[in-house]
Amino acid sequence: MDERPELEALYVHESVEAVIPAEPFVEAFSDLPVPADLVGDGERYTETDAVVSYVPRPEYLDAGWVHCARAGYDEFDTEAYGEAGIPLTNSSGIHGATVGEVAVGFMLSFARLFHLYRDHQVEGEWYSPAYDRPFTVENERLCVVGLGTIGRGVAERGAGLGMEVVGVRRSEGSVPGVDRLYHPDELDEAISDAKFVAIALPHTPATDGLFSVPEFETMREDAYLINVARGPIVDEDALIEAIDDGEIAGAGLDVFETEPLPEESPLWGMDEVILTPHKGSATNRYHLDIAELVAENVRRYRAGEELRNRVA
Repeated sequence: MDERPELEALYVHESVEAVIPAEPFVEAFSDLPVPADLVGDGERYTETDAVVSYVPRPEYLDAGWVHCARAGYDEFDTEAYGEAGIPLTNSSGIHGATVGEVAVGFMLSFARLFHLYRDHQVEGEWYSPAYDRPFTVENERLCVVGLGTIGRGVAERGAGLGMEVVGVRRSEGSVPGVDRLYHPDELDEAISDAKFVAIALPHTPATDGLFSVPEFETMREDAYLINVARGPIVDEDALIEAIDDGEIAGAGLDVFETEPLPEESPLWGMDEVILTPHKGSATNRYHLDIAELVAENVRRYRAGEELRNRVA
């Protein structure tokens, strides 16, 4: 067990409003053995305090433990937290169902043309597609690149729809719903015969721009790219060109290189592109999902146990 100062307070920084309503989030901690309060900038912290925040602040390095209220913690200086000996945790591991459903939603829409029917509904048009355009996802191949929580969520839901699911990950061992695993060195082989390629990787120097011209040339002409991970993993200019040139059929994107997506981006006007504004995890209980994770870590912190999702 770690020797830690007694935790006396949990502070929720107002920046969490970027993704969840702050007041109901604070209320979700009403049963904790320590008080929870909503704070803004300028608060001072001590080693007996825990902080939940969406954004980093220098003063957090005076706290006893800091939780990043999202899965991506790139903005937090993990080296500084490590040197200060302050645990930093993140909100990964709770997005399998929410983001998995978004990925499946993209695939079903492309297969059954919900996005096109909606476009024509807005225009008051009775639309009949070409006979050979709609298809069923059953028996189609889905390649999930990255099999962490989100990737497994996508894979399990794809398998539940009767898809043939293959996956790409570095570690070995079976994954529920995945028929075959490929090593990252075999990415081209993994994506070459997939109707859908779903990206569920973290953004790291190794994955930056991972999907670009060569990968789109490798994919089938009738394949769709699904990105529910991080925007910079995909070279957007190369993606736009690949769709324009018919190298792939389209893309379902929840994340982008620049967010919000600039008004001038050609992606806005592409029929075979579905865009959602980085809302893969957005549900009416997302604040409770994060609160359950934080509450579990409060218990672990007070017991001197290893914190879940510790990243520094």
